[in-house]
Amino acid sequence: MPARPSSTSTASSAAVLTAFLTVKDAADYLGLSHHTLYVWRHRRQGPPSFRMGPRGRVMYRAEALDAWVREQEQADSRSNLALNPLSADPQQRIRPSA
Repeated sequence: MPARPSSTSTASSAAVLTAFLTVKDAADYLGLSHHTLYVWRHRRQGPPSFRMGPRGRVMYRAEALDAWVREQEQADSRSNLALNPLSADPQQRIRPSA
């Protein structure tokens, strides 16, 4: 009778499965269409991805997706008050001397 996998090996394999996501899993994780991720990859936009394995499957690291989402939040003026034009002091006009 084969030995049952220990809970530590099951936990570590689950961690590996969640560390690397397929295009479909990454799309589900981000709430996007997998087609959007393919288009972004083709245009060299979106979260970083890479090919893995002998078949060259496109994969995403879960931590890279989280970092990419944080970058998007910081680049958006609605989320980053430093970029929001409404939070800046109004500029004074300088009148040219005659």
